[in-house]
Amino acid sequence: MTDVADRAAAGFEREFGGSPAGRWAAPGRVNLIGEHTDYNDGFVLPFALPLRTVAAAQPQAGPRWTVWSELSGETIDFGADEVAEPGRVTDWGAYVAGVVWALREAGHDVPGARLAIASDVPLGAGLSSSAALEAAVLTALVDLGGLDLPAERQPRLAQRAENAYVGAPTGIMDQSAAIRCRDGHALFLDCRTEEVEHIPFDLHAAGLAMLVVDSRAPHRHADGEYAARRRSCEAAAERLGVRALRDVGVDQLDAALARLDDPETRRRARHVVTEDQRVLDTVALLRAGRTREIGPLLTASHVSMRDDFEITVPEIDTAVEAALGAGALGARMTGGGFGGCVLALVGADAADAVADAVTTAYADKGFQAPTHVTVLPAAGAARLD
Repeated sequence: MTDVADRAAAGFEREFGGSPAGRWAAPGRVNLIGEHTDYNDGFVLPFALPLRTVAAAQPQAGPRWTVWSELSGETIDFGADEVAEPGRVTDWGAYVAGVVWALREAGHDVPGARLAIASDVPLGAGLSSSAALEAAVLTALVDLGGLDLPAERQPRLAQRAENAYVGAPTGIMDQSAAIRCRDGHALFLDCRTEEVEHIPFDLHAAGLAMLVVDSRAPHRHADGEYAARRRSCEAAAERLGVRALRDVGVDQLDAALARLDDPETRRRARHVVTEDQRVLDTVALLRAGRTREIGPLLTASHVSMRDDFEITVPEIDTAVEAALGAGALGARMTGGGFGGCVLALVGADAADAVADAVTTAYADKGFQAPTHVTVLPAAGAARLD
């Protein structure tokens, strides 16, 4: 954390002169379980990563925002006129402008600001670098302006920035995790009511570790594929006469599937309904302190994503198979799919051996070598100083 925060501050001093008024950080996230359930009004269970995006910021006069990015090396500048029209600010700047736009649309007097952005959250790995950026900028602007915006209302506003301004049809999970997670806990989120419960997830006490493997697969998460899955789910809900697939229980699943004529739509619906139940079962085990027993649920989630939702790729499936073969208690893809990362629940002393097995399996198939990190659940967005 210190390194990325120091880089943001150094970038601010270099680009703008002087010191920032403060530094605000927000994490990337992994979803322990509950994939593509969020936009179906269902349940998710993410936790925050120790990898963070930091915004070093200072107010400036007037409705103007000047932003430097460590990643691109660019400085962009936009005012109230540009931010008022989605599409005027593009690329990475759209995520920053979208936050300003969403705050203003909600009636907040957003302070002008200079911001310097640095990040340790890798792009394109399914760890929600976009939500980390949105949450860091949002937290900074709320503090700088003394805005009346409680934490429980912030994720929906950040989601609006991504949906309506950037144009990415994401659910509420990523922003909720970036803003509301707690250290040592997973965030049990009801995506319909937005109620949350912080579920103890003390891997260290259980003698476990969570290995996150970046598949390094070319990210095939085309917006068209994501949108197609969403349309299938909405069509299934409409055909079944329910508000969302969250309203179909596993005890009703067979009867519901029999009412869906299209085989592909049946598969999509089956994934969502069973995935919601896997989230509930995982939460029940964690509440009972039976952390090791969640492994088979993670693996079952992956099989469902592979066979019913059809969002995995060969690199992802290879990583899961190699991790399980090397003794992981459970493994699954995490994120929207078509690339990204794999989670593997492992014994604390087995993380390196499992990671080595994945690397060897990649080499055998001629894939680009993966990278990995071992993580513990971290805290959500906060001011650092």
